[in-house]
Amino acid sequence: MNLALWIVAGLLAVVMLVGGVTKLFVPKDKLAATANGGWTADFGVGFVKTLGAVEVLAALGITLPAVVDIAPIMVPVTAVCWVALMVGAMIIHLRRGERTAVVANLVYLAMAAFVAWGRFGPESFGA
Repeated sequence: MNLALWIVAGLLAVVMLVGGVTKLFVPKDKLAATANGGWTADFGVGFVKTLGAVEVLAALGITLPAVVDIAPIMVPVTAVCWVALMVGAMIIHLRRGERTAVVANLVYLAMAAFVAWGRFGPESFGA
């Protein structure tokens, strides 16, 4: 179980990092032209960049605290926050009729829920 939680957390970290770096460094108009980036046209540059920064911090928070054994409780807390972020993302994508993005967000939500459940419960770092 511990290995599965590490793998899922690692995969989520990659998703978070790629998404965050993309939002931080790709111009908003280029993001809006992509298949699942049309939502960025509805929001300001500051919001998109802030969301990118949050995603980069989430990538660090889902793995780094456990790796360095400093405040490992932040791993499941980050996972819960990612669940909330994915709920918001699904709402935005549903309103825009972007069903493939909703499916992807649902998968990421399930992965984060698994990490939160596992790290708060049977495979917590404090146990």
